[in-house]
Amino acid sequence: MSASTLATDAPASHVDAARAALAGEAGVGEWIGYIAEVGVDAAPVATHFFAATKAGYVGWHWAVTLVVLDDAAPTIDEVVLLPGLEAIIAPQWVPYRDRIRPGDLSPGDLLPVSDEDPRLVPTYAFGDDPLDADAKSQVRQVASDLGLGRVRTLGVEGLDQTVQRWWNGTGGPAAPIAQSAPHPCTSCGFMVRLAGSLSLTFGVCANRDANDDGRVVAFSHGCGAHSEVRLARKHEPIPVAEPVVDDLTVDQLESF
Repeated sequence: MSASTLATDAPASHVDAARAALAGEAGVGEWIGYIAEVGVDAAPVATHFFAATKAGYVGWHWAVTLVVLDDAAPTIDEVVLLPGLEAIIAPQWVPYRDRIRPGDLSPGDLLPVSDEDPRLVPTYAFGDDPLDADAKSQVRQVASDLGLGRVRTLGVEGLDQTVQRWWNGTGGPAAPIAQSAPHPCTSCGFMVRLAGSLSLTFGVCANRDANDDGRVVAFSHGCGAHSEVRLARKHEPIPVAEPVVDDLTVDQLESF
């Protein structure tokens, strides 16, 4: 709401009635204007706005809604304190589950995954063929024997989100350390490949001296700790001569 959207031709008696409704409130400033509307049962209503001068409520305003009937005194319908365009208000509520970020979990914390999480799909898919309980049990047993005995696994949406997140993260090709790397990770002897479809783009760094040790990196990522990095001659360390020890001269120590 801005002052330009408000009318200022309200009868003085209506303004006085609206201000009287705020008699018990603190921090009521000047009258700003009003908005005329049609309420329930086609009753004409008018909402009058007053500046709020309460500490901590900069940009807020009082709103008093009156029901105005012909040949009758205005009736108070509602009194409320509302934020304006420049008001300081609390940010939109974000559910706790959506506020969790990597690194927020402490030892012992649990973070359940919703049964409806779109990133995951059932591991066992039987199609449209009607399978009895024995047949399903046999399929699950075979999957378990092959090491695939998980209830759910990453679906297409989950894989796409993972690829995008890793690619744009600190282990991706756009990271500053990768931009100045002499060679990409794909040719590094410390790069351990993943399994599955992600193995086509990502691996895990196994170089204890690298910043990304133990982290997922893109093949096109890189750093200065590449296994094939060699120092140029001008960067080679200068050999230090062995120290010379004089064992022929006896130092004379003065008595104290």
